[in-house]
Amino acid sequence: MSKSSEIVFMQVRLLRLASEEWHMSVQQVNVIFDKYCIFKFIEDCYDVFHMEGDYAVFDEINTVLKNKGVDINAGIV
Repeated sequence: MSKSSEIVFMQVRLLRLASEEWHMSVQQVNVIFDKYCIFKFIEDCYDVFHMEGDYAVFDEINTVLKNKGVDINAGIV
């Protein structure tokens, strides 16, 4: 499998994980990931992320969003 395919698989896994954890539809999470460049973040950090579990990467995503002023729990997106 190519690296670009592995990145896409990771992005999809994290999209679905966020959907489950945030109790949102995949479409809603997709909008957030697009708006805050989370797909690009995953791609840029893939070399480190591929050695971590999905939940560890998900924590990083939450940190990035928080640093950008996003509070998923409060509905501030």
